[in-house]
Amino acid sequence: MKKLPVFTLGVEEEYQIIDPDTRDLRSHLSKIVDGAKTILHEQVKAEMHQSVVEVGTNICNNVQEATNEIKILRSKILELAQKQDLVVGGAGTHPFSRWQDQPITDDPRYHNIVNELQDAARSNLIFGMHCHVGIENREIGLQLMNQACYFLPHIFALSTNSPFWEGRKTGYKSFRTKVFDKFPRTGLPEYFDSVSSYDNYLETLVKTNCIDNPKKIWWDLRLHPFYDTIEFRICDMSLTVDETMCIVAIIQAIVAKLYKLSLNNMSFNIYRLALIKENKFRAARYGIEGNMIDFGLQKEVETKMLIIELLEFIDDVVDELGSRDQINYVHTIMKEGTGADKQLAVFEKTNDLSKVVDFITSEFTNGL
Repeated sequence: MKKLPVFTLGVEEEYQIIDPDTRDLRSHLSKIVDGAKTILHEQVKAEMHQSVVEVGTNICNNVQEATNEIKILRSKILELAQKQDLVVGGAGTHPFSRWQDQPITDDPRYHNIVNELQDAARSNLIFGMHCHVGIENREIGLQLMNQACYFLPHIFALSTNSPFWEGRKTGYKSFRTKVFDKFPRTGLPEYFDSVSSYDNYLETLVKTNCIDNPKKIWWDLRLHPFYDTIEFRICDMSLTVDETMCIVAIIQAIVAKLYKLSLNNMSFNIYRLALIKENKFRAARYGIEGNMIDFGLQKEVETKMLIIELLEFIDDVVDELGSRDQINYVHTIMKEGTGADKQLAVFEKTNDLSKVVDFITSEFTNGL
């Protein structure tokens, strides 16, 4: 049997920088980013809003390496924040912060985005987790992207962690995606039959001044324009390292399984985007507690059942990837709830969004 290639990983997380007294988001005036750059170099970046810090791992050969890197990155940002008398949290939105009160980072890139997108950009006070999976052949990468699209709502449901927005209980398990929908070129990716048609699409957008570079395709899943990776961008920022790495391990296993099928001249069904959008909406609204559509059976089934089916689908590649421990954490998520479920439980108990923020910041250190 042919051995699977190494599906390298890169993980990006976006952290909330929080004032421990007011519990509101707070600008760190670049001190955290500048301090981190001396140690972590390009692994740390400022984001559009000054209360956000983005970190990224180096290229990792497996889930264990990525886990160690995320632990180091979380610990280092936490340490630098504490020196500024600030704390750090992981969630897709802040429970009550108002975007109107949050300053934009003074950087030409962000000024250009705000100039073009106006309040859609200013209000984009959201936090995500992105996962790159290395694929050497872009043509295969594109075919895997087309097929992996079906699984995006399953992954997304597990990551839901943004039930509040500007002090309101939104009724969604992930309101982050609703905020991001205001941007152009977001949501589920288009289907492309070849890399040349994909590249032609990107070139057309650049040539016609829709975008100044191909990275401004902000889909939930994209063949990266500059790196040999498929990038999954649909997930909310996770509360804990364990949740992040469970989802990363599942993403890697999906890509590996689809690749393994291609080695045997097989492929996963490609479903209409209009149908996958229905499942994405259900994932945003209900997380793992609702139903999604089983397109094969053409009926509603519990989302948790579909996630169990996903685990069965990827099972034969998990041991070769060495990620069974991380993937098994999905059972804990399904038993204890997603980040959104936990945030809502704290609010139900206390009726106090400050207590929800305290919960988010305390969970951030879990497992470090």
